[in-house]
Amino acid sequence: MERQNPSRIFKAGYAALIGRPNTGKSTLMNTLLMQKLAIVSPRPQTTRHKILGILNGEDCQIILLDTPGLLTPRYALQEAMKKAALQAMEESDVLLMLTEAFADPAEEKEILDLLGTCPAPKIAVINKVDRVGKESLLPLIRHYSDTGLFREIIPVSALKNDNIDALVKSLSDCCPPGDPFYPPDQISDAPERFFASEIIREQIFLRYGDEIPYACTVQVRQFRERPGRKDFIDAVITVERDSQKGILIGRGGLSLKAAGEAARKAIEAFLDRPVFLQLTVRVREKWRSQPDLLKEFGYL
Repeated sequence: MERQNPSRIFKAGYAALIGRPNTGKSTLMNTLLMQKLAIVSPRPQTTRHKILGILNGEDCQIILLDTPGLLTPRYALQEAMKKAALQAMEESDVLLMLTEAFADPAEEKEILDLLGTCPAPKIAVINKVDRVGKESLLPLIRHYSDTGLFREIIPVSALKNDNIDALVKSLSDCCPPGDPFYPPDQISDAPERFFASEIIREQIFLRYGDEIPYACTVQVRQFRERPGRKDFIDAVITVERDSQKGILIGRGGLSLKAAGEAARKAIEAFLDRPVFLQLTVRVREKWRSQPDLLKEFGYL
C-alpha cells in the first residue's frame, strides 16, 4: 500500500463486530466498506459465518470481522455460530460492541461480562440513533461509560451513514502500528462462490416466512467462469423437511424461480458480470443438529 503521508505511522489491525442478533453489525460493515459485502435482512441471525472485510485508509488498514449475533445456542448450528463470534474476539486487536439506541442495557449483561474477559481495547457503538431522540442517548452513554470497559462510546446510524467517520478514526487509533495485511484493492479473503451462496440465502431470508430461512442452507456446487459466455453457477438449497421443500419451490416452481431471478441479478451486480444460475432443492433431515452435516456445509 502506498503511504500518502510518510510522517504518520501506518496502522493495521483486526476489529470484530460483536453484539446480539439484529443490532446492525452487517449493515455497519457494509457502510464502513462503502460496498455491500455482508447479506442483510430484517430477521435476526441472518449472519452465520465470520465474514472478513478490508477497510483501507490513507494511513491504516482495518480488517473488519462481521460475526453472528451472540445468543444462547439451542442446536449445533447456533453453537457453531457462537464459536465463530468468540474466535473473532480472540483474533482481534479491537472489539466493537454494537447495541441499539432503544435497547434495554440489561439485555447486554452477558455480552458485557464476556467483553470484560478480553484484553483488547473496546468501543461501544450505539447504532440506529436515527430512530430515537438525542435526549434518550445520554442515559445509555452514561451506562456504558460507567462500566469502565470502553475506550470510546460512539452513537451512529449505520443505515444513514451518520457519525461513521468518527468511528473509523477511533478504530484506527486503536489499531497497532504495522504493515497492511492485504493489497489495497482487495475487499475480502472469501472466494466469489461464498458470496454467491450468501446472496442466494439472503433472498430466501427476504422472501419466505419464519420457518424456511432458518431451516435452509446454500452450497455452490459449481462456479465456472466461461470467457465470452455467462459464468455458470450451480447451487443447491438444503432444507430439513419435505414440506419446507414444497414451500420453497412453490406451485409450479414459481417461488423458487422468482427467488433465483432476484439472486441472479444480485450476484451479477456483485460480480459485475453476467451469470447463469441453476438452483435445486434437497432435504437433509435435522441438518442443523448434525455435526457431520455442519462440517460438510462449511460451518465447522
